[in-house]
Amino acid sequence: MFENLQLPPIAGLPPVPVIGAVIAAAAAFILVAILLWRARSAARTHTAAMSELARAQTDTASRMEAMIGLLAQGQSQLQHLVNERLDSVTHRVGDSLQKTTQHTADNLQKLHERLAVIDRAQRNISELSAQVTSLQGVLSNKQERGAFGQGRMEIIIRDSLPKDCYEFQYTLQNRMRPDCVIFLPDQRPLVIDAKFPLEAIAAYREAASDDERRQAAIRVRQDMARHVGDIAAKYLIPGETQELALMFVPSESVYADLHDGFDDVVQKAFRAKVVIVSPSLLMIAIHVIQQIQKDARMREAAGQIQAEVGRLIDDVTRMHERVLKLQQHFGQANEDVRQILISAEKVEKRGARIAEVEFNDEGAAEVLPAPLTRRLQAGE
Repeated sequence: MFENLQLPPIAGLPPVPVIGAVIAAAAAFILVAILLWRARSAARTHTAAMSELARAQTDTASRMEAMIGLLAQGQSQLQHLVNERLDSVTHRVGDSLQKTTQHTADNLQKLHERLAVIDRAQRNISELSAQVTSLQGVLSNKQERGAFGQGRMEIIIRDSLPKDCYEFQYTLQNRMRPDCVIFLPDQRPLVIDAKFPLEAIAAYREAASDDERRQAAIRVRQDMARHVGDIAAKYLIPGETQELALMFVPSESVYADLHDGFDDVVQKAFRAKVVIVSPSLLMIAIHVIQQIQKDARMREAAGQIQAEVGRLIDDVTRMHERVLKLQQHFGQANEDVRQILISAEKVEKRGARIAEVEFNDEGAAEVLPAPLTRRLQAGE
């Protein structure tokens, strides 16, 4: 019935039906109610969410506090562990540094000692170099070289032989004066010459080319042959000196060079009755000479030794005879003692028989016939 109901028109507006307006208003009210309900629902939902959020925040805060506590505890433990490890590492590093410092100090001490040894060795080398330089200067001069060889030879001989077994600058019957002679048991001296032609050997060593070496080798052979000939002619006197003479080379290296490169020169010198000797070979030769002199002294004393041995044998023979006589005396004394023991045993037995005789109290004692008296012999 309200379908045809209309509101009065308003000026300037079209006419609107009343029912439609009511419906529209109801719809709007419903819509507002719905919106309000939804708003209230949303508010309740929001309040619940906020409560849940607050509760979650509280839980989170408590968990955070727990985590912070655990983190602080873990950090404290970690710091304590780190401090312990750091202290241990510091101690180890300190010990290692101390040991390293001690080891370094020891090594430096050893290094200083070795450097000191090296310095001493360097000084010795410097002194030796100076001595070698001086030696070269000495050996470059003939007179000084002769004095050097003479000095070395004299030292060797003085250290090895008694004074009455050698003589320096001894004068021979031909008015020649060798550097040294050694007296052997047959009273013929052994001549030693200490001069040596060193110039040719030095030129041979310092040769820069094969041609220079060849020329120096020729010079060595010529000088050696000339010197060996002079020794044989001057010092080998039949009946006065020994059949051999010694040519002293004061250097072992020069002697080795002669034997290595000039063996023919050494053999020619030996055939000429001149023996080339180095300091070591001269010592060996002197040792042999000592043994020869000792044997000679033993042979000289052989007669006296034999006489003493004869007298010793006579004394032993007399002692043997006297021991035999003493043995006879001891034998006679033993026999006399044995005879005395036999006589004592017989007397003891007869005394025992006398002690066993019984005497009668009533009658006179039975008189035993006395034994025939006779003199005891030595064996009774």
